[in-house]
Amino acid sequence: QVLLVESGGGLVRAGDSLRLSCAASGRTFSRYTMAWFRQAPGKEREFVSAISWSGGNTYYAESVKGRFTISRDNAKNLMYLKMNSLKPEDTALYYCAARGGMYYGTGPEEYAYWGKGTLVTVST
Repeated sequence: QVLLVESGGGLVRAGDSLRLSCAASGRTFSRYTMAWFRQAPGKEREFVSAISWSGGNTYYAESVKGRFTISRDNAKNLMYLKMNSLKPEDTALYYCAARGGMYYGTGPEEYAYWGKGTLVTVST
């Protein structure tokens, strides 16, 4: 079992940056593939980024590639999402997710553990 808690969301202007954090409980954090998803009002939850056990492999949705950077610190049971050049369309509730195994997956149904989300609002 993994408990996940997100933080770092807020209200920013277009072009600003934010760093989201995901704190995980449990002693086997390093054995979970981790990901960020987001859900905008009235839209389905969508994949943003994922990172492998060691952090050596990262994956991004096309919409955030080049602007967002995912990372993790297994010693601290933390995962991060650094978001640069934010756009109004990045406004959403951002969720941290975890799954066992090496496959990263882009579908929400592929992740067994979820946090409650942190809200990011980007104004024009």
